[in-house]
Amino acid sequence: MHAIIETGGKQYKVAEGDVLFIEKLPQEAGDAIKFDKVLAILGDAPKFGAPVVEGASVDASVVKNGKGKKVVIFKYKPKKGYRLRQGHRQPYTKVEIKKINA
Repeated sequence: MHAIIETGGKQYKVAEGDVLFIEKLPQEAGDAIKFDKVLAILGDAPKFGAPVVEGASVDASVVKNGKGKKVVIFKYKPKKGYRLRQGHRQPYTKVEIKKINA
C-alpha cells in the first residue's frame, strides 16, 4: 500500500519502511510524527481526497536532522570588478515511514 502525503509544501509518495529527506521539522531524533495531510491512499481500493482523505494518517519517526550538501552561488558582472561568492546548505529532517493508517 502507498500513500501520497504533503509536508513542507511538497508531495511525497510513501510506503511502509521508506526513508525520506523532507523539509526541516522541529522534532528531534527518535520522536514520532503523524502526517495528517494524506492526499491519496493507493492500494487494492484507492481513495482520493478532496483535498485530503478523511481519517487517514501516516505514522513516521525522525531518524536525524541535518544539512544537505553545499550549493555555491556565484554572481559577477563582467568588466566591473563585482564578484560575490555565497554558499547555502539546506536543512532537512530524515524520517522513516512506520505505518499507513487508511
